[in-house]
Amino acid sequence: MSLMTTEQVAEFLGIKEERVRRLERENLLPAADKDEAGNALFDPNEVQKYKELAERIGGI
Repeated sequence: MSLMTTEQVAEFLGIKEERVRRLERENLLPAADKDEAGNALFDPNEVQKYKELAERIGGI
């Protein structure tokens, strides 16, 4: 399983990268790891769970 970058998560969720960074900062979408540059990397399963939850409560 490969981790998703902020850019990939933004594309998957249909939102801007800055919003993904904010979600991570606010622990609403926690990062699974960081790359060598310190950028967040996300577990695809957790991203999918977040998307499903957000859609149930009214959208992303």
